[in-house]
Amino acid sequence: MANPLDANIRVRFCPSPTGNPHVGLVRTALFNWAFARHHQGTMVFRIEDTDAARDSEESYNQLLDSLRWLGLDWDEGPEVGGPHAPYRQSQRMDIYKDVAEKLLAGGYAYHCFCTAVELEARRDAARLAGKPSGYDGTCRNLSAERIERYRAEGRESIVRFKMPDEPITFTDLVRGELTFTPDNVPDYGIVRANGAPLYTLVNPVDDALMEITHVLRGEDLLSSTPRQIALYKALIELGVAKETPAFGHLPYVMGEGNKKLSKRDPQASLNVYRERGFLPEGLLNYLSLLGWSFSADQDVFSISDMVAKFDVSDVNANPARFDLKKAESINADHIRMLDVKAFTAACEPWLTAPHANWAPEDFDRAAWEAIAPHAQTRVTVLSDITANVDFLFLKEPVEDEASWAKAMKEGSDALLRTAREKLDTADWSSPESLKEAVLAAGEAHGLKLGKAQAPVRVAVTGRTVGLPLFESLEILGKEKTLARIDAALAKLAA
Repeated sequence: MANPLDANIRVRFCPSPTGNPHVGLVRTALFNWAFARHHQGTMVFRIEDTDAARDSEESYNQLLDSLRWLGLDWDEGPEVGGPHAPYRQSQRMDIYKDVAEKLLAGGYAYHCFCTAVELEARRDAARLAGKPSGYDGTCRNLSAERIERYRAEGRESIVRFKMPDEPITFTDLVRGELTFTPDNVPDYGIVRANGAPLYTLVNPVDDALMEITHVLRGEDLLSSTPRQIALYKALIELGVAKETPAFGHLPYVMGEGNKKLSKRDPQASLNVYRERGFLPEGLLNYLSLLGWSFSADQDVFSISDMVAKFDVSDVNANPARFDLKKAESINADHIRMLDVKAFTAACEPWLTAPHANWAPEDFDRAAWEAIAPHAQTRVTVLSDITANVDFLFLKEPVEDEASWAKAMKEGSDALLRTAREKLDTADWSSPESLKEAVLAAGEAHGLKLGKAQAPVRVAVTGRTVGLPLFESLEILGKEKTLARIDAALAKLAA
């Protein structure tokens, strides 16, 4: 088996193009990528698209687009090429057919003629007897005459790999030494009756031919590892493989109710986070914490810092729970880490249709660039920006009746009239002057600043909370601010 410290490290990320990419898949890609980059190794991106009924070109394109968005680049694979092309399994069928024939000819595999009905009957009998219900080896040593008879009867056969009758022990990079006994790992199918190769064959064959040294994958595939190790031994003896890779099985990502996060869970889809405006760096930072930690007292770090420190032996074998609030908090930290110019540019998709509810001609770039430094400290995800700054670009503020009812108490009309008078004579080049104007209006009515500014904020922005009020008023401008206060007074009078 490959030395875990081998300098010539080659890892692979090999998803199936089915549905939208999910966060568990991204976590696997990230750990492989970080491991390769840490060791100056090679990241191979391979597409496992042999299931024509489920695979789609749309999902394939989404995978490529998602990896590019995340910044998880690959050294060999689709659109990059490499010495082991092609990197889509659907284009490698002749290779699998050739290897299957070699396994049959070498006595490592055999044709199995058992029907589905026969298999189920024997499984039921084994379960009733309290025995393992895996394949019982009925067709392992069929005579040539029996094989001919089955074929004459029109029976179809699959190809099964012959597992060794001895325990298989290996050292998992995450879980330590593991042993599987023969009764838990029966002979298994590698080619369907129609000649189509199964995952159990194509995955290790590709890993062998692409000289993968380390396989980092989900815990759900752990039970298949002894099968692959046995197959690798056969492939090495046949001259197909050079060595058996080292295996590391990453912990489950858990969702609600301590259940494994499923593709069907709303929080599992990568697209959800992308559409909400997570930064790639923020999302990757959080996903890296699902089974690994940077240090005991630091959860926020750059991806380059992660690469510098990542060691697969530090991955925790225990399941990791997906915590949306923590993901959002870490993303907010990464937003704060952007320089203002980068933040301003990153928000722009959310300041245009379909995210924005104002006309394109009403967008004021100078106002946006002025408010951006104040907005950067207030958003958790980039999509938050739309509601935070819409008062600048809408002809009228958003009508939020709950905010109106909360802020417009008895006497608010008198306060607003006084605030308008004070603001009309204030210095509009200074947020501090605008603050003093509202403060003075509040004092005239026996109110502190917090109580005095609430009706002004709702009159101007439509909401009780938002960006710093007086900086917002300065950027909105005197004319629009006073007009909105007048509109609020008219509404109160009505």
